[in-house]
Amino acid sequence: MNLSDPHEFEQVYAEHSRGVYAAAYRILGNATQAQDVAQDVFLRLWRRPDRFDARRGELGGYLRLMARSRALDLWREGQASGRATDRLKLVVERDPGRSDERPQAAAEHSSERRIVIDAVGRLPEPQREALVLAYWGGMTADQIARRSNVPLGTAKSRIRLGLTKLREECADALEGALPAAA
Repeated sequence: MNLSDPHEFEQVYAEHSRGVYAAAYRILGNATQAQDVAQDVFLRLWRRPDRFDARRGELGGYLRLMARSRALDLWREGQASGRATDRLKLVVERDPGRSDERPQAAAEHSSERRIVIDAVGRLPEPQREALVLAYWGGMTADQIARRSNVPLGTAKSRIRLGLTKLREECADALEGALPAAA
């Protein structure tokens, strides 16, 4: 089979396009996105027909696997985007307004902020870097692992250990800094 030949490629498209679309649609549940995935799969096949190795399996399975993989990538992107939007909505809903209109709240916030900054500063460097990249840099554990040139498990452990230490230090410091409830 010569996938570089337009006529043969047209036959492959006619034979496998429905299966590729269906594989993407099952994951995404969105016709437009599934069509985009199918187009992307066939475009990749057209540009790089040498990537398909008939010794490893049949073409239909290869194309459906590519479709599922791309559809899962799109689904994950949508999930991450949705979580970021939800977090932003929560921040906006909780935003009590300008702090200069409430001096006591601004002073308490400033004190709490200083406690957190000091606690972050006392963390071991690898944990501090991982937390800063994750929470203020918006990076995933995988991105942090690649940037720091460490295994993914190590990056996750650094984040988890850093959070645990930060939580403990801030809890102790905040107990002593906040006035007792009446």
